[in-house]
Amino acid sequence: MKILHTADWHLGKKLFDKSRAQEQKDVLEEIISIATNENVDLILVAGDLFDTFTPSAEAEDLLYSTLKTLSDGGRRPVIAIAGNHDNPDRIEAQDHFARECGIVFTGYPTTIVNPFQLSCNARVIRTAPGFVELRLPDHAAPVRILLTPYANETRMRRFLGIDQADDELRQHLHTHWQQLADQYMDEEGVNLLVAHLFFMKRDGEQPEEPEEERSILQVGGASMIFTDLIPAQVQYAALGHLHRYQSLDGGPCPVIYSSSPLAYSFAEADQQKYVVLIDAVPGQPVSYQPVPLTKGRRLLRKRFTQLTDAIEWLTANPDCFPEVTLQTETYLTSEERQQLARSHDRLVAIIPDIRPEAGEPTAESAGSQIDLTQSMTDLFTGYFKTQKKNQVPNERLLDLFKEVLNTTIE
Repeated sequence: MKILHTADWHLGKKLFDKSRAQEQKDVLEEIISIATNENVDLILVAGDLFDTFTPSAEAEDLLYSTLKTLSDGGRRPVIAIAGNHDNPDRIEAQDHFARECGIVFTGYPTTIVNPFQLSCNARVIRTAPGFVELRLPDHAAPVRILLTPYANETRMRRFLGIDQADDELRQHLHTHWQQLADQYMDEEGVNLLVAHLFFMKRDGEQPEEPEEERSILQVGGASMIFTDLIPAQVQYAALGHLHRYQSLDGGPCPVIYSSSPLAYSFAEADQQKYVVLIDAVPGQPVSYQPVPLTKGRRLLRKRFTQLTDAIEWLTANPDCFPEVTLQTETYLTSEERQQLARSHDRLVAIIPDIRPEAGEPTAESAGSQIDLTQSMTDLFTGYFKTQKKNQVPNERLLDLFKEVLNTTIE
């Protein structure tokens, strides 16, 4: 059984004022071609289908037309779950029409998928809250899937009946998954988990999360979900939320973030993006392969000490989205900014790095030098300390800053 795992499409997302619509169309067509050329049997889309709760008509049309094409007229089922950027009710609202194309939408951790059957004999044969079992065309063995869309604290309380405690959430998810796995998953079928959550290895290094991505570190009051909580019956965990491809240790099976199909912020500058192809057989470890995506413009960061060098580099790299940092003795003049802007149609940001004439910070100015590679939270903390006589902002203020930082302005 061949399965394709993708996630974090963020349809409708812009790079500041730069539209990414054509790039998104191009890369989704590339994903369709991979699925067709590899004769894939099942598609998994692990959340963040849209970039906002209220996507544009253009973004909605692109999602539904892409999923319909991926489903190959119902001959290839598609499983798509909601992420933290998605409105779960909006995702599930298309369920009736989606089922006609073999597409299964789930918006909540306890969604019960309505059974359906298509003329090609793909059908849902068993369901439970957060679980679906499918029979695919040309495959005698079924595929069983634990489905865990993103849920914030309120939804976790309402749907899973838990309080805020980290360990309680983790234990509840583990128990919920394990009960479903014990009841429905044996070695006679292919067993999968699809989730949009923040996973990491217990006692391991925390995976890097894009700074501008809305944090789900506080989902249900929990900082993260540990990979060893995944039931032993699961053969592959298809994850969404982190935009860089990565394979996490500590689980009973491959635990994979497939990556977003495009780089959506400069925290992802020059990252290679992927989909993942999985070859699964009941009762055996799966084999999987990340497949590089080639469509979409690269996001590139570059630092210069001379204006002429910056202009020369911008002119030589016309097909990317660049962010340029220019070391200067004073603030950049309007004419210098215009020269840079005229050198590249897609120039996203010009960042002046002001340094004293001698080139090295003086004792008086050393404290004012800004490390622009820091996260927004660290930059805010540093600014706060300069304004408040080295006082560090408390957690409540930092949480408020993160909330403001992650608020989408329509």
